[in-house]
Amino acid sequence: MTAVVEKRLGALPVAAEFLRRLDVAGIVDELCPGGASAHLSHGQVIEALVANRLTSPAPLVRVGDWARSWAVEEVFGIEPGLLNDDRLARALDAIAPRLEQVAGTIGARAIAEFGIDVSRCHWDMTSMSVYGAYPEEDQDDAFPVIGYGHPKDRRVDLKQVQAGLAVSADGGIPVHARVFGGGAAEVSQVVGAMKDLRKLAGEQEFLLVADSKLVSYPNVAALLSAGVPFIAPVPAAQVKDEVYAALDLEQAAFVDWVPERDARKDPADREVYRVLEDVHTLAGPRRRDPVLTVRRILVHSTGNAAGQRAARGKRLTKAAEDLGTLARAAGGRHYKTAEKVAARVGVIAAKRRVVSCLRWHVEQDEDGVPTLTWCFDQEVLDAEAAVDGWYALITPLTTEQATPAEVLIQYKGQGTVERRYADFKGPLAVTPVFVQHNHRVAALIQVICLALLVFCLIERQVRQALGPEQTMAGLYPDNRRVRPTGRMILYHLGELTLRIGNVTDPPTVQITRGVQLHLLELLGIEVTRTRWPQT
Repeated sequence: MTAVVEKRLGALPVAAEFLRRLDVAGIVDELCPGGASAHLSHGQVIEALVANRLTSPAPLVRVGDWARSWAVEEVFGIEPGLLNDDRLARALDAIAPRLEQVAGTIGARAIAEFGIDVSRCHWDMTSMSVYGAYPEEDQDDAFPVIGYGHPKDRRVDLKQVQAGLAVSADGGIPVHARVFGGGAAEVSQVVGAMKDLRKLAGEQEFLLVADSKLVSYPNVAALLSAGVPFIAPVPAAQVKDEVYAALDLEQAAFVDWVPERDARKDPADREVYRVLEDVHTLAGPRRRDPVLTVRRILVHSTGNAAGQRAARGKRLTKAAEDLGTLARAAGGRHYKTAEKVAARVGVIAAKRRVVSCLRWHVEQDEDGVPTLTWCFDQEVLDAEAAVDGWYALITPLTTEQATPAEVLIQYKGQGTVERRYADFKGPLAVTPVFVQHNHRVAALIQVICLALLVFCLIERQVRQALGPEQTMAGLYPDNRRVRPTGRMILYHLGELTLRIGNVTDPPTVQITRGVQLHLLELLGIEVTRTRWPQT
């Protein structure tokens, strides 16, 4: 009796098909020659690593064991024993000096092969904390240096490395990715991203949407000089509260747009946006620098206003509790003198962020016992409330190119890149990363960015195949119709298995749920094939 072997198949054939269409192995082998052997090329190793990230993301250890339990040999034609730590390290070493070329070439291939519209791209950066010493003297300064910076996770005690993504509005595809050192300032990377995107877009014009780090004099001057249109929020410090307080909300134009999160809410409960327009100027650091003038769209959001009111109310409540406790304790064992009471008031005011509106006084009676009286200045609070919900966007787009409402709507797509970072650190498990050298860390992050590209293309393919409605049933136990996400697609395909018998009993794919077959049909994957060679 012949034994039957079962291996996990999961989304391996899907990953293999998208990697083939992107020609990842061919591009890597062309840009990084010299790694080919009788068994495995650098390109094949990188494809295996991408597939590993998509199907079983975990710290980069025991990849060979993953390949043995999964149908890697049947799908990619790679013997699991070849994916040892040394071979993986040599592949990362090979691509490290050519990361920008690899990313740019594969990004251009994705745009052409999948017809991605890059007329609007959203740029942002994120940080990944790194555990380990990584002394600067032991790092290769020709590659992104792991160092201290301003981490998004607030782990200032850890060193970090950063990544930047340019995501298309069409399907949220990360068409370009770059790795940066831990100390690289976000504001300094915008121009480089713009130049990279111009190469990718070719003759096609594109709109660059970014966060407030874009708004600096050098960045805006470079973008205007290059003729690249952009949209970005103005940093809060560049617009005084008096400007917002003087605005008449009744004169602002209503924006006919509903955020996706509010689509199912009652109209009365939905967030409402209104816009006004004026001019924003930026002065250069030197007197001879010309003053830059761009359109400024002043936006009011009822959702932001409610959030700011709630946050202020919470601060005032906590401050009032702390001050009430202090007033009762004044003259006691811990606050015997006016100086100690005054010092504590200062701590409370700073901690609860009520310095501007808190009015207080400490008196002492004839026995030297202090008494605290305090209140919140209502005029200051009213002035703060007058600017609730307002923020500003700037753009060089003319009114003919985009109305104020259209500028806001296009900016609102910035959430797409943030969602991709959630995928980057969630389903693809960018952390923890256990790699020894900084050039290998950079190479591995670039590999994970390639996995994110495939992840997003899979999601886009399913949604496009579903048509304009872009919803399907069967993804959740209650069978409700939802928009399929890359995470859910890979989750359901992850249950596929491959039964392998003898030569007269060909391998068969085990499909246990109808949603799996539906997803494979939407992706155009032929499930009767059990080998997807890269030819």
